[in-house]
Amino acid sequence: MAKEITLSGCAASAQAVKMARVDVICSYPIRPYTAVMMELAKMVANGEMDAEFIHGEGEHAQLSVCYGASAAGARTFTGSSGVGVTYAFETYSPISGARLPVQMMIADRTLDPPGDFGSEHTDAMSCRDQGWLMGWAETPQEAFDNHLINYRVGEDPRIMLPQFVCQDGYFVSHIPGKVKLPDQSQVDEFLPPYRPPHVLDPKKPVSHGPQIRPDQGVIMDLQRAQAFLDVPKVIREIIDEYNRIFGRNYFPFLEEFRTEDADLVFFIQGAHCLTARHAIEHLRSKGLKIGLVKLRFVRPFPTEEVAQVLSKFKAVGVVETSTSYGGAMRGGNLLHEVRAALYDAPHRPLTTSFMAGMGGEVIRLEEFYWMAEVLAQATKTGKVSKRVYWVGFEEAA
Repeated sequence: MAKEITLSGCAASAQAVKMARVDVICSYPIRPYTAVMMELAKMVANGEMDAEFIHGEGEHAQLSVCYGASAAGARTFTGSSGVGVTYAFETYSPISGARLPVQMMIADRTLDPPGDFGSEHTDAMSCRDQGWLMGWAETPQEAFDNHLINYRVGEDPRIMLPQFVCQDGYFVSHIPGKVKLPDQSQVDEFLPPYRPPHVLDPKKPVSHGPQIRPDQGVIMDLQRAQAFLDVPKVIREIIDEYNRIFGRNYFPFLEEFRTEDADLVFFIQGAHCLTARHAIEHLRSKGLKIGLVKLRFVRPFPTEEVAQVLSKFKAVGVVETSTSYGGAMRGGNLLHEVRAALYDAPHRPLTTSFMAGMGGEVIRLEEFYWMAEVLAQATKTGKVSKRVYWVGFEEAA
């Protein structure tokens, strides 16, 4: 029987992994993701979940265990945060190159310095070009749903790719919210058992490893690139099915809020969307026509959808919670993607980047009001004064 309960993002993720009937779990502690493994360990120990629970000696080992288990035909789950994500970096490309749909939860925290327990996306965004699906949750409910959706997409025979299922450290991972848990039969209908086309079999030994001839590597890269061209269609199909079975109302790539007559919008992903929505309602009451466009998948990046949606507005403020030191726009990663997507659009809005929530800090309502002031001023003058603003450290130009 479906039910609604209060769960943190980590606890919601654990429930999703349990209901996905995952076969192999590999853990190693680092805050704030650790809580999901605590929950899963209890489920396995208490007999609530039939899975092999392995405690690795480090993050590299976690991914290596899941690499082998997935190759042998198991549905796998692991996770990490911050420097733990980067410690395992060597394993990401081999896993995606082998076309193994390993799932890894990332509960973001900052890299060193400062390494704080909080929400900064730099850890995960550093991995965005490793051939994994990637997207963020705004709430514990979305965290729960994203795990199931990503398993189904990644395990689709047309795709066969691993997934980074991300949620903001603390702001989602540890703050409770209402979560509607479906009946197990609904999950079983949506997510059938993992049946890979090829598995490692001791009765049929093969040699398998990342070291191959250069000409073979190009073919594998091309296959991964083609898979990402095919992913958007599959995501649309699967989210339509998810909405039908579970009674949700998810859009595949972009979610709009108060954009029906907006001149200005925040382009944003993750937990800070929640604060932005409250700020927008307040700004609307003051007469400012502003809205929000939330990004659900960074990889694949929804280029056509971004161009179509954002070209309707006069100014777009890209709210960044990750860094790209020395990049083209001198700000974060998302502005590069947005501007590239808009390059061929018939109407290109003014764009600027707001570096906010860095170091894991809260983005306060007052800071969203300040960002809106910058965007409003840009529409009056017809230009943005700066490519990037570090929120809280400068005045509006």
